Amino acid sequence: MHLHNGHFGGMHLIWWIIWFILIVWIFFIPVDIPYQKTKKDSPLEILKKRFEQGEISKEEYEESKKILKSE
Repeated sequence: MHLHNGHFGGMHLIWWIIWFILIVWIFFIPVDIPYQKTKKDSPLEILKKRFEQGEISKEEYEESKKILKSE
């Protein structure tokens, strides 16, 4: 590296910018990374979603809910 009047060229500043961008990217990227473990829904949550989407009737929902809560 060449010193010009006691200063580095612009390269020193460029490295600081690169490090800053790298650190920001590591800590502030979205969490939805492939192969990352995700929270699984409980059986009751799955049952509720199926009922909300109309996949099962109210009677099936109530019966399944009773079975799951008894376990």
